Amino acid sequence: MADNNQKPTNSRMANLHPEGKPRKKIWLQIIKWFFIVAMLIIVSGVGLFAYYAKDAPSISQAQLQSGGTSSLYTRDGKFLLSLGSEKRTYVNNDEIPKELKNAIVSVEDRRFYKEGIGLDPIRIVGSVLVNAKSKGVAAGGSTITQQLVKLSVFSTAASQRTLRRKAQEAWLSMKVEREFSKEQILEFYINKVYMNYGNYGMGTAADFYYGKDLKDLDLAQTALIAGMPNAPVTYDPYVYPEKAKYRRDIVLRAMLKNDKITKSQYTQAVNEPITQGLQPKKNNATSELRKVDDPYIKEVISEVKSKGFNPYNDNLKITVNIDQDAQQKLYDLVNNGSVPFTNDKMQVGATIIDPRTGHVIAIIGGRKLPSVQLGLNRAVQTGRSTGSTVKPVLDYGPAIEYLNWPTSHILDDSKYVYPGTNIQLYDWDNKYEGKMTMRHALEQSRNVPAVKTLSKVGVARASLFARKLGVNVPSDSGLSVAIGANASSLQMAGAFGAFANNGVYHKPQFVSKIETPDGLTRNYDSSGTRVMKESTAYIMTDMLKGVLTKGSGTQARIKNLYEAGKTGTVKYSDEELVRYPQYKNSPKDSWFVGYTKLYSMGIWTGYDNLKDGTPSGVGSSSAQLLYKQMMSYLMTDKANKDWTKPSTVVRRRIANGTQDKVVSPTASNSSWQLFVKGHAPKNPYSEVTVDKRKNEDDDVDTRFDTEDDTSSKGQSHSQSSSSSSHAEQQSSSQKQSSTSNNNNSNNQNQNNNQQTENKSNNQNNNSQQNTNTQNNQNQQQNQGNNSNNNH
Repeated sequence: MADNNQKPTNSRMANLHPEGKPRKKIWLQIIKWFFIVAMLIIVSGVGLFAYYAKDAPSISQAQLQSGGTSSLYTRDGKFLLSLGSEKRTYVNNDEIPKELKNAIVSVEDRRFYKEGIGLDPIRIVGSVLVNAKSKGVAAGGSTITQQLVKLSVFSTAASQRTLRRKAQEAWLSMKVEREFSKEQILEFYINKVYMNYGNYGMGTAADFYYGKDLKDLDLAQTALIAGMPNAPVTYDPYVYPEKAKYRRDIVLRAMLKNDKITKSQYTQAVNEPITQGLQPKKNNATSELRKVDDPYIKEVISEVKSKGFNPYNDNLKITVNIDQDAQQKLYDLVNNGSVPFTNDKMQVGATIIDPRTGHVIAIIGGRKLPSVQLGLNRAVQTGRSTGSTVKPVLDYGPAIEYLNWPTSHILDDSKYVYPGTNIQLYDWDNKYEGKMTMRHALEQSRNVPAVKTLSKVGVARASLFARKLGVNVPSDSGLSVAIGANASSLQMAGAFGAFANNGVYHKPQFVSKIETPDGLTRNYDSSGTRVMKESTAYIMTDMLKGVLTKGSGTQARIKNLYEAGKTGTVKYSDEELVRYPQYKNSPKDSWFVGYTKLYSMGIWTGYDNLKDGTPSGVGSSSAQLLYKQMMSYLMTDKANKDWTKPSTVVRRRIANGTQDKVVSPTASNSSWQLFVKGHAPKNPYSEVTVDKRKNEDDDVDTRFDTEDDTSSKGQSHSQSSSSSSHAEQQSSSQKQSSTSNNNNSNNQNQNNNQQTENKSNNQNNNSQQNTNTQNNQNQQQNQGNNSNNNH
């Protein structure tokens, strides 16, 4: 029997309303919440936009009309110079041809004249979709008005593309649209854009590239000028004609698509050679200040770009670390004859830094140069061997740091063959001096002890130490890198600056602060990084003082000044001597790196090309003489302070001929030596302070006498590290003669006679013995570019 209470399932009413009411309510709820969320998003967006926009910087007609170039200021706030050309050809609206306006609008912003608020929503949505698809920034959505605002007020750095910045940019674009006509906006834009070679504005560019006014350009030339602001360096018609033509043709296609030119006009223009009408490339008029500061400005531009800014478009205020008086003095010294060079083709690269901050205060990139902006800067080139100036950085510094060697550590300057080869290493004078202290080996720039020291430390560990000091030495280098590595005067000044600054390294920097028009400020000074123990820096400085007082750097010595430094000399390779055999007795490159507590200076001298000549005569000493004059100038009226011995360094009076035999502070035939605390021999005598050190101690020779101290006449092998500077050889020979008094008078007379007799023979042996080994060492020591003979 059927259940009378059961509801019919097939009734007409059930078919008409199958659970209809609940489903309808669900969809209504969804729609309602969708609109609520959408409204919340819109309201929040408007609120956020208003919040960001309220802090937008002001914008004026003067800003819109000004050039986009950045300006450099000294650290005391004084204006130095502008990066742009000194003259800008400003063109008013009635002087701008319609054809140029059509070209710009067609390629940059087709709906420019239809936009009422300075923004193009269609283009913005399109760029968002394109960029999302490419997972990067493949297309821009900025209108011409927005581009003008960016060039006038904001930085173009990628790091500044924030939501806040975009909101402020949009707000200011709307403001500009309200206050200025479309024709005025185009005028401002045309006169502001950067056009390469220090030129701002398309009117300036028309004269620079074609020697014409804008109205006199043909269609193809107009299209190139209109397209260049997109990437003015990339589309340089002088350097990259194919890329320039590519960009020009894009503009022409845009004009054709926008119905601004006919098909026949387009065809004629795209077939026109990109060089048609192009003027010979000329240099902008260079002021004397710009000429003097050019190497510094070049590095400033590079540094600013590395920080994400565009110094040509961002209208930046850049505070630089230059000391203009020092920059001028350095320029004058190398150009006015105060420092002698072999001839006018001999070149120089020098850098001066403040080791306490890393600030580069002056830099010179060459001498006797034409007025070319942003020319070759030899002070930062890293393709030349440093010679022996690398020894403190790569050999002895790591030995003190990692092995705790004292200055009295005994090294053996005797016959040495590179492991696994038959290549014999010689010293600069083709002699071996036998047992000697590390101090003496560094002062006299002996090569065999340096290589043996690097072998003890290990190249991998030593290269890590050097890298901390800004000198890049591959960890798989051969041992010959101990006497020469590729580095720049900038890097070497920075590295030695760490010794001067008690072991704290500051990376050399040209820029201390960047300010953008919208109020963004970036400061770049830092507290530095400790790269070695204070004891290592002090001990190294103490040894390097001796290089100037009795070693290879006596020509750089400044009387009564607390200073330290190291020489470096590099000989020509076998291949180079085959081509230029007349260079066999001359150095290829000569270096000097020296410092006080206030300044560190790295200097390279040599020739750009072999055919130009070789350093000879007084030119072999140009690096030392430049240091002497420049450092004398820098230290005038400055505090002449010595380095303070840290508590981690111990001084002991050590008997000559021993490493750790402590003797009485008044004992003869002995000298003061430095030890790392915890690694010094016990002192049975009372401690003696630094102030009690006698001047005559500086003249004590701490090498050992050897029975086998003979010259190497007739040896047939060359060596990859002998000095070729006759002046340096004479200086070192004289110093060795004078300092050996403490050993015995008979040996003194014998050595003096032998050295006098062999002065010329040493030079001949030097050149003869430097003809065979270079190629072998290049192949077997994996350090061919550093294997020249050093001192």
